[in-house]
Amino acid sequence: MDYGSLADDFFVNLSLQTTMPLPGDRESVLHFYETVQRQFPSMTGFFQRETGEFVLEGDRDSGTYRWLELSANRLAAGHFNPPSLAPATDLHRWLLERSIYFLGVNALDVDSLDILFGFNLDYVGNRDAIVAQAMMAGSPLGALLQDESARCVECEPSYVITLDPGCQTQARLHIETHSNSYQVRTGEYEDEPISIYLTVRQYPQPGKVFDLKASFEHQCELCEELVTRVVLPNIVQPISSAIATGG
Repeated sequence: MDYGSLADDFFVNLSLQTTMPLPGDRESVLHFYETVQRQFPSMTGFFQRETGEFVLEGDRDSGTYRWLELSANRLAAGHFNPPSLAPATDLHRWLLERSIYFLGVNALDVDSLDILFGFNLDYVGNRDAIVAQAMMAGSPLGALLQDESARCVECEPSYVITLDPGCQTQARLHIETHSNSYQVRTGEYEDEPISIYLTVRQYPQPGKVFDLKASFEHQCELCEELVTRVVLPNIVQPISSAIATGG
């Protein structure tokens, strides 16, 4: 499925959380990032945030780019507006395989692994009202909005479900509006999107060695299935319709 055609932006992110600190010395970081840069030549922007994370990324102004971030206990990466799903998952698959050799990631050290599929829908206006219209109109929770004088200032639904009996595989759906009450009060809305995130998280299972490769493939399959069956028809499309009609 061409996910990019269904939203203004589509992105796939990876987040590997570790129990023990990852290497942060100059030699280890540069060696790893140089290897990444040779494999993905467009990733040329390298810097360290004030909070300590090392970042390598492509040209954000191009509209489509890859990024990588390394912090004390987290390896994160993403592909923003990939031409298709395959290049995005190829990046993450490549990084997980090399993290074993360059960062010393061990199955015993994995705290959790996240795969995120995200969608941005552009709208300049009361984005919380748009989400409330699309998600809650006619529902018991939406009754608060029936008063003509009521204006929605915050509507960011979020919930987590388990996908297995032991609660080691979980899926989180979250909608973020990137707005605040000041914008509603003044009518001065920033040019920000409504973001829809579907994250599948895998925790280590008791009595089993965490297999990064197998878990990654399984989580990607779960994300694709949930996005296609649930997120697109029930979240993305209704919000897109509400945007098209101005709420």
